[in-house]
Amino acid sequence: MRTLRSAGVPDSAIPDMGVAAVARRRVVVRDCARHSIRRRRMTGRAMQVICLIAVLIGVTPLVALVIATVSKGAGALSIGFLLHAPTPEGGGISTAIVGSGEIVAYAVALAVPLGLFIALFLFERAGAIASSIRFSADVMSGVPSIIIGIFAYAVYVERFHHFSNVAAGFALGVLMLPIMVRANEEAMRTVSVDLWEAGISLGARRSRVARSVVLRGALPGVVTGNLLALARGVGETAPLLFTVASPTFAMTLLIFNDATQPFPDAQQTAWGTALVLLTLVLILSVTARTIAWTLNRKTR
Repeated sequence: MRTLRSAGVPDSAIPDMGVAAVARRRVVVRDCARHSIRRRRMTGRAMQVICLIAVLIGVTPLVALVIATVSKGAGALSIGFLLHAPTPEGGGISTAIVGSGEIVAYAVALAVPLGLFIALFLFERAGAIASSIRFSADVMSGVPSIIIGIFAYAVYVERFHHFSNVAAGFALGVLMLPIMVRANEEAMRTVSVDLWEAGISLGARRSRVARSVVLRGALPGVVTGNLLALARGVGETAPLLFTVASPTFAMTLLIFNDATQPFPDAQQTAWGTALVLLTLVLILSVTARTIAWTLNRKTR
């Protein structure tokens, strides 16, 4: 203002020049905002396109797998295929379905309670032992399944001198255990620490707090993690190669055995068994999501 007055600008013109400067600044800010919004919108749309392409790339193999399995295996499906035992001419897969069910039952009986106990220990305790267990679980999650099969063979089959579904269940239980431990622990971490501390402050035993507060709050995540681990174990073949006596006692081994045969009937049986197994895994996955969604609604 003083500069303008010293330059001889009339006082009546000074406010007008201030208003003009403010207007010019508004125009500049508005133009910059428009350019910024336009740039961000273009960037956002580009990222959406890239994400869509990535999703399509990831889903395409799955869709191709499902289409190939359904198209080649649907012709083998029938009531007799599911209820009859395998024969040299083809037959059914009833013994494989029953055997897979027994193997999964043994694996669940081993892995589920042990996984819960270990996860509770990791949730409540800290220190070198807990860190070592957690690190071991992370390492075991990435161990190839065929190594676990060799381990089960050395521990169980060689000791008792025979193959069995129990040995196969032991192998799958070892395979699923680290996955369940980490999934259960992460689910328990979602429970508020305040609830756990409130139960302890009221004088409840730690086991009662863990059972009534921690497990109840973490139940959706626990169920989801266990079912997804089970879905992975159902589809494993390598551990069963070292533990099951006959390929007709497990669906995955039956697929592996018949798919490598030069006979069209055997290959058709393999595709039909693959379709049954794929449907089972899909049912387990959908069940896990549904149970988790239902329990989350009840928890809220």
